[in-house]
Amino acid sequence: MSSHPNRLSQAPALRLAAVLFGAGALHFVRPQPFDAIVPRALPGSARAYTYASGVAEIATATALAVPRTRRLGGGLAAALFIAVFPANVQMAVSWLRSNRTSTPAKAVAVARLPLQIPLVTEALKARRNAE
Repeated sequence: MSSHPNRLSQAPALRLAAVLFGAGALHFVRPQPFDAIVPRALPGSARAYTYASGVAEIATATALAVPRTRRLGGGLAAALFIAVFPANVQMAVSWLRSNRTSTPAKAVAVARLPLQIPLVTEALKARRNAE
């Protein structure tokens, strides 16, 4: 690989950094929706998991944004997307069981589950393309 990666090859890392930073910030600005999807089987406070995952997302975004730590950031992002999958499943299950959730919202909750796959593959691509 060249010593100067082209911008196109770094695009996955920068896109993921933006998504993760935005999502991480939301964990602090509006924590309630995230609290609601923390799997009930986990011990302790849902808010603690919400804040911890927000910190993890912001830290991972930072690692992806900085060329020197981009390879690490890509690996961390892939692991993070896999780690939060149970919360996404919990959200889908909760919304499907709820009488207060609209049918379109239920469909979105279920349809977004397979979206973890391209997120993981983009994270791995960011890792692979890092210098």
